[in-house]
Amino acid sequence: MIILISFLIFLFGLCLGSFLNVCIYRLPKGQSIVSPPSHCPLCQTLILPQDNIPLLSFIILKGKCHSCKGDISWRYPLVEFLSGLLLVLLFLAFGFSWHFLFYSIFSLSLLLLSFIDLEHHILPDIITLPGIFCGLIFNIILWLFSFRISSFENIFLNSLLGILIGGGILYISAVVGKFVFKREAMGGGDIKLAAMIGAFWGWEKLLGALFLAFLFGSLVGIALILFKKKKRGEEIPFGPFLSLGGILFIFLGNEIVHLYRAILLS
Repeated sequence: MIILISFLIFLFGLCLGSFLNVCIYRLPKGQSIVSPPSHCPLCQTLILPQDNIPLLSFIILKGKCHSCKGDISWRYPLVEFLSGLLLVLLFLAFGFSWHFLFYSIFSLSLLLLSFIDLEHHILPDIITLPGIFCGLIFNIILWLFSFRISSFENIFLNSLLGILIGGGILYISAVVGKFVFKREAMGGGDIKLAAMIGAFWGWEKLLGALFLAFLFGSLVGIALILFKKKKRGEEIPFGPFLSLGGILFIFLGNEIVHLYRAILLS
């Protein structure tokens, strides 16, 4: 039964991923995400329903537009697959629960922001600012269903501190980076994204997520320079690394917090 439900959730995730692809393409351009219907970005031909089946159509069409035979970006099937995979993993971890609902919104939002940042080097306020509010609401709803009346103040304060510390750390990084490197080292979108992650996770887990983001960002940056894919000092989008840290903490957050607590106290 779980296998069947997981498969259905994966299919639903593929459909959500197809919608995320529309958002990735249109939001940075200021276009509507509902109109006009999906079309080829190269020849502008409307995509037929049979050519718009998530993941499957890309395979059948061999990565080519049905009309102009232009290449379809690998981003489309990748986002669809990752969306389906994330939903399945969240279902297996949390079942049908408030955690599943809000972590789905959270992780898919981070996936959306990551690919927008990779392609356009921006993190739209229309996603990050509502995301901050959503993180606060998430923690309040969890408190309401936990029946721990005395803990509301702690939960709300933890989320609020996560917003302030997340945005504050990256704001300080931006100021220091601009002073040291004489150029913008951290964008305003990164600051708001860190605040959004802090709203969901609270300050302590946020610090772990930021540590992972800086760690992975440094490792990837060094690798790109060594393999001559990037030049020293060339900009690398930080949003995907922040998002990766935020998503990893869904599944490994408690273990990571216990680990660095043990290291600090040893």
